[in-house]
Amino acid sequence: GDSRFTVQAIGFVWAVLEWILRGKPSVLGFCSGIVAGLVVSTPGCGFVTATSSVIIGVLAGAIPFLACAYLKKMLGYDDALDTFGVHGVGGTLGAFLTGVFADEKANSVVAGLKDGLIGAQIKAIILTIVWSVVATVVIAFITKAIVGLRPDAETETTGLDLTEHGEAGYEH
Repeated sequence: GDSRFTVQAIGFVWAVLEWILRGKPSVLGFCSGIVAGLVVSTPGCGFVTATSSVIIGVLAGAIPFLACAYLKKMLGYDDALDTFGVHGVGGTLGAFLTGVFADEKANSVVAGLKDGLIGAQIKAIILTIVWSVVATVVIAFITKAIVGLRPDAETETTGLDLTEHGEAGYEH
């Protein structure tokens, strides 16, 4: 199928969920859904059938949305751009679903791998999570030592638009 249609459909699923659960859809939600669609569907490109792609698409619109809407509040983490919900949850979902739905009808390479593919995908997911956490902690410590991770309270109160860029981002 046409992946552009699939990704737009995923954006639509996200917007419909916003409409049902929050009372109205948003353009930002639709765009987040499209990005989530790209993130979730990319690992399986060339390895899943059109039917599996539709199932992945519905899950790609729903699960990252739920992570952004509810998991963030439940765990209390600060993620203004929903990076973890869209990329972390979405990427993990896409990697896992590739193992579930990979089909030799879509790509003959899968024929010899199918029996151990889900286990291999889970190992790859765990390795990726460990690597990402360790690398992030190292980068955060280096950044904190060199420039710091937060501005001082006065700078933050004044606003970073003024102190860092010399202009107001919003006129109240």
